[in-house]
Amino acid sequence: MKKVIGRILIVIGILLMIGALSLYLYNRYDAERAATASIEAEEKLTDAMTSAVGSEYSLSVETDEDGNAYSVVSLDVDGDSYIGVLSIPSFGLELPVLSEWSYAGLKNSPARYTGSASAGNLVICAHNYERHFGNIKDLDIGAEITFTDVTGTVYEYEVIEVETLQPTAISEMITGDWDLTLFTCTRSGQARVTVRCQLIK
Repeated sequence: MKKVIGRILIVIGILLMIGALSLYLYNRYDAERAATASIEAEEKLTDAMTSAVGSEYSLSVETDEDGNAYSVVSLDVDGDSYIGVLSIPSFGLELPVLSEWSYAGLKNSPARYTGSASAGNLVICAHNYERHFGNIKDLDIGAEITFTDVTGTVYEYEVIEVETLQPTAISEMITGDWDLTLFTCTRSGQARVTVRCQLIK
């Protein structure tokens, strides 16, 4: 009987190891797929931004928590709508930013969560893939971040604060005197790494 139980435990252990390895390999594959998707989308978006004419832009008007109206300009590329390109030189990243966030969209690119660069209240979210926002917790205070909107206007920021917020702290995430906020889930998924930035140019 002890031998049977021992063999069952060994089989269970092997199955658990196979499951863990499979999950690890899938996560690596998914991260690489996301990196490739972002690179391809950024190249297409940059080309579209260079050749776009006024009639190709879309404009929407939204309101913030205080009822103030602001505009969001976007450009469609291959059926997806983007607001611009986010550059994080510290990590060598050039990332296209979708105009609206969704779980499906975040599998490929960071996305606007709320706000706009022109209104000085832009909030961008992304998965914690290594080539998306997986390393933003390591950004130094004073690090430069650039956002170029689809019309070609360039906004230069510097990192002021890196903090961790609880998943339920939605209001705290989108309010405050920050020109740009970037956030992603921690590795455990139990909290959000949040980077606060100030416009410098």
